[in-house]
Amino acid sequence: MPRKLQSPEQEIRFTRSGQAPLFWVASAVLVGVAVTMVACSLYREVNPELPHPAWACLPLLLAYGSARIAIRLTRHAYLILTPLGLEIFPFFKPSQNMQLVTWNEVHEAELNPNLTLLTLHHDATKTSGIRLSLKPIQAGIRPLLARAISGRIAKPATS
Repeated sequence: MPRKLQSPEQEIRFTRSGQAPLFWVASAVLVGVAVTMVACSLYREVNPELPHPAWACLPLLLAYGSARIAIRLTRHAYLILTPLGLEIFPFFKPSQNMQLVTWNEVHEAELNPNLTLLTLHHDATKTSGIRLSLKPIQAGIRPLLARAISGRIAKPATS
């Protein structure tokens, strides 16, 4: 269970929910395979070569694992925009391998036309920075991320 946020109004969270449907479908298909195996095993006296119903446990375990991954992808953050900067959470060991990129470190942000790749440049010559894939984020939510980042990075007009 994720912890309660201390000040949720000051951050924007983006999860890996774009990857979750694949795992939900895989889980449903594996449950279907398990049900089919159990239904076919009812006819073992007619055809003894049919598998024992205990073999249905394997696809059920895989379905459970797939559903757990889908829940994790949907609930846990991939990117968090905070007043301090951009927090990037990897899939494996996110609490230990989280990376914070402060807004002061970002000179410019670029998004490709498909909104699938974010590049954060650390200098004006664009020789260093971070590239992030935005494919894990749902396609309908990516324009919101693009707007939030461009609004944060935009330089105020000086007169």
